[in-house]
Amino acid sequence: MGSLLRMNRLLSSIVDSCNCIIDPQLPADDLLMKYQYISDFFIALAYFSIPVELIYFVKKSAVFPYRWVLVQFGAFIVLCGATHLINLWTFNMHTRNVAIVMTTAKVLTALVSCITALMLVHIIPDLLSVKTRELFLKKKAAQLDREMGIIRTQEETGRHVRMLTHEIRSTLDRHTILKTTLVELGRTLALEECALWMPTRTGVELQLSYTLRHQNPVGLTVPIQLPVINQVFSTNRAVQISPNSPVAKLRPTGKYMPGEVVAVRVPLLHLSNFQINDWPELSTKRYALMVLMLPSDSARQWHVHELELVEVVADQVAVALSHAAILEESMRARDLLMEQNVALDLARREAEMAVRARNDFLAVMNHEMRTPMHAIIEPWIGKAYYCSHPPIIAMLISSSLGLNTATHKLKALKLQIW
Repeated sequence: MGSLLRMNRLLSSIVDSCNCIIDPQLPADDLLMKYQYISDFFIALAYFSIPVELIYFVKKSAVFPYRWVLVQFGAFIVLCGATHLINLWTFNMHTRNVAIVMTTAKVLTALVSCITALMLVHIIPDLLSVKTRELFLKKKAAQLDREMGIIRTQEETGRHVRMLTHEIRSTLDRHTILKTTLVELGRTLALEECALWMPTRTGVELQLSYTLRHQNPVGLTVPIQLPVINQVFSTNRAVQISPNSPVAKLRPTGKYMPGEVVAVRVPLLHLSNFQINDWPELSTKRYALMVLMLPSDSARQWHVHELELVEVVADQVAVALSHAAILEESMRARDLLMEQNVALDLARREAEMAVRARNDFLAVMNHEMRTPMHAIIEPWIGKAYYCSHPPIIAMLISSSLGLNTATHKLKALKLQIW
């Protein structure tokens, strides 16, 4: 009751301050008139404050597309506030001018209200589409975020590929290439196990040649005609296989579910002795099998960029192995040529020694054949000069003929030796 009395006194003071005299003929409605009067006052005050807030909003919102609608709406609110404000002078006896001003304000308010209402008919669909545009922009932003994530993933994959390629290409030893590949893949992808199966000479089996954790005996074999192996060899993409596959049973059974397993083929562009038992010397194209296993105690799954990384690494390993094979062949050819050169040089020296020995032998033979003949012929010729007895001459002639025959035989022997 006290608050009601205080409100009544407040209304009375406001009415008295405006010098407005309420019709005394309505004493019963005096309180109602006071409430209407104060209500019109606060309505006018609120109407005049709203355009100020709209102006502030327009200045701060540089991208709002309907500023002219806000201008019309602001004018409508101002005129509405003006009608309520002018209505304060109509609670008592007022002049015609007040009535004209009141009428003009109401006409303008009605006109602006109708125009604003018509404009809203065209704007409301656009305003409703703002939500659709917002959803579209959100979807577009999410798509851009996904694309940026893909780009970042591709950049990271490219960085890993470059790193792995550098490590693989840092050597031309085949065994080092394969061990480096398994170690770097295991470190980059956080693998539990990574194994490499190589074909045997017969070409009907794959032999376990390398493992990452050294927990499996190297030398295990599986038939190459297994459906899972044919599935992997039939495509150049990484294929997810069952953890219970024969080529994937490389880890001990634990209490956790085995992690996902991926296999990819490694083209053997050039094959030679790899010292694992035997290697095929066939001209047909062969593949090795690389098996990669995720940890058993995690819920990880293979992502697309990880599979792409595995595929690229498999191709790089194939190229590195082919380069290593070519280098090994060139080194073997060089060693063979060096051995042949050494053998040819030895044969040349032996031939030169044989020629020198033959020449020395012939020189000695020639000297030794001629020295006795001079010693024999010269005394006989001297005796024949001083002796004229016929028997002695006949004997000298016979001896000369014998020496001549022996000389011809020695010459023939010399020619044969030559």
